[in-house]
Amino acid sequence: MAEHGGAGAPTENKGNSESTFTVIVAAAANLGIAVAKAVAGVISGSSAMLSEAAHSVADTVTEFMLLTALKRSEKPADEDHPLGYGGERYVWAMLAAVATFVGGAVFAFYDGIHTLVHGEELGDPTISYVVLGISFLLEGYSLRTAVRQTRGEAERMKAPFATYLRLTPDTTTKAVVMEDSAALAGLMLAAGGLLGGQITGSGVWDGVASILIGCLLVYVAWVLGRSNAQLLIGRPLPKPLRRAVREQLLTVPHVVDVMELTTLIQGPDEVLVAAKIDFRDMASAEQIEWACEDAEKRLRERFPAVRHVYLDPTPGLTQRPPDL
Repeated sequence: MAEHGGAGAPTENKGNSESTFTVIVAAAANLGIAVAKAVAGVISGSSAMLSEAAHSVADTVTEFMLLTALKRSEKPADEDHPLGYGGERYVWAMLAAVATFVGGAVFAFYDGIHTLVHGEELGDPTISYVVLGISFLLEGYSLRTAVRQTRGEAERMKAPFATYLRLTPDTTTKAVVMEDSAALAGLMLAAGGLLGGQITGSGVWDGVASILIGCLLVYVAWVLGRSNAQLLIGRPLPKPLRRAVREQLLTVPHVVDVMELTTLIQGPDEVLVAAKIDFRDMASAEQIEWACEDAEKRLRERFPAVRHVYLDPTPGLTQRPPDL
């Protein structure tokens, strides 16, 4: 098999720059929010507020891991990693999903169950309401930044927003969107727990809110972990794109059939294409070589994310080897 392809993804690109900005905004917001929630939780005695503080700490750790993923995945290909370091993004993103579960969900479950079993002494919830309101604004701004980037990418790919978010290989931006959405939902749950406790004088509402926050974090961790696991194992391009790649190859002169096509997503802007190609029987070796070069050029022009193209000239199934 001959490789017809160039070097790995460039070390700097617009997508990574936008993702880095999105993650930095989310990290800065969560770091300040975590401290404020912790102080409010101690003063008010609210387990839901303490769970939300743990939630924000977990999100902050997650964002630092995502920044590490972005930086390490930008490293150019070398002798030891000829296809580049794009997959390292998903390793760190997977660890970030684990951090969300361990750092946020486990604490929320523990604190909620402890409150239901042993009760809690409710303090003045005023500061908690203030912190929740400010947190809602900051988380909303972070979510707006992430959604704006994701919507722009979805429009560029001509895909519905929900479909793009579900299938996108840019799991860093997907993580910020999901975590900020979960954060806003968690803030509303915490506010509900505080209000229920204030009205009834019972800490049960606060404990239930804390457990619900834990359930929310488990769901986010599971979705993000599953997405990164699929990409680490090896996920192909979606069927419509695979069909388009096959059709593009068939437009190349001297190409008769695409007998086998393999695509592999290695990063948000890095895709590998490998195919067994049946060339015209009368094509010379030189014509086949130029056809391979033409195929690579056409694929790169139509699909900018394609970084590596491997084409294997293969006899058609109906052809018989010449008699010796």
